[in-house]
Amino acid sequence: MTPTIMRQLWSVVETAHAKTLLQLDDASLVQWLVKQTNTQVLLEKNETDYLSDYIQSRLALIRDLAYERQC
Repeated sequence: MTPTIMRQLWSVVETAHAKTLLQLDDASLVQWLVKQTNTQVLLEKNETDYLSDYIQSRLALIRDLAYERQC
């Protein structure tokens, strides 16, 4: 994954409503984050797959960040 894609993903996480990040189930959250990132940076198929795997491995962190912003 390129640094540009990674920066864009974390920008999406930071600007998303905490409630959205906390409400979605794991699969839906991964899909939503990939879709939001793809609107900013055009992703190729292999990048989409890698990004999905990366997000899946970081779901706990993403939810923790969202929870902290909500409080």
